[in-house]
Amino acid sequence: MITTKNLIKVFRTDEVETRALNHVNLEIREGEFVAIMGPSGCGKSTLLNILGLLDNPTEGELYFNGLQVDGYGERRRTNLRKENIGFVFQSFNLIDDLTIFENVELPLLYQKVSSLERKKRVIEALERMKIAHRAKHFPQQLSGGQQQRAAIARAVVSKPKLILADEPTGNLDSANGEEVMNLLTQLNEEGTTIVMVTHSPSDADRSHRIIQLFDGHVVSENMR
Repeated sequence: MITTKNLIKVFRTDEVETRALNHVNLEIREGEFVAIMGPSGCGKSTLLNILGLLDNPTEGELYFNGLQVDGYGERRRTNLRKENIGFVFQSFNLIDDLTIFENVELPLLYQKVSSLERKKRVIEALERMKIAHRAKHFPQQLSGGQQQRAAIARAVVSKPKLILADEPTGNLDSANGEEVMNLLTQLNEEGTTIVMVTHSPSDADRSHRIIQLFDGHVVSENMR
């Protein structure tokens, strides 16, 4: 599904050049659950942003479903992203002024899905995440665990092939974190490819493979 070849990402200011990724070579196969681990500042989130087509590498090649996409402009990346990729973030990234229903509906609006189909799919996603009773509430009226379930509903409502999760349990207590990991594991068992950045060894143990980053390099890959 995803292949990178000698991926390099450099951030520059007038005085400083920071190499966040340095010749990263990896492959993510369809249906895998992959965890990316490493210390803070090692390039994990930068790598996830590039894999999710939110950013382009400075150098190197990136392939998504057989297409070389490292040179794509923002519009082409956006179109590919909205049809194939769902995101789950540590901070939930829900829009406070929208209800939970409206937050989950957003990806379908971008895809110009019909009103009836949107309603059907949003309700299905909320029911699956066991928060349909919160559809008319606003994010701040929900617990952290409920907000993350809403974020996962938003990620899956467009039926993406790939879900990218950045510290999905980072702001949750252990019980809610376990519940979120159960949901991600279930989605993977049903065929969704998942790439997850995490500091948590127990969360990483849910994956098929752990990729360790250090100073922008892949230093090890371990099958589970």
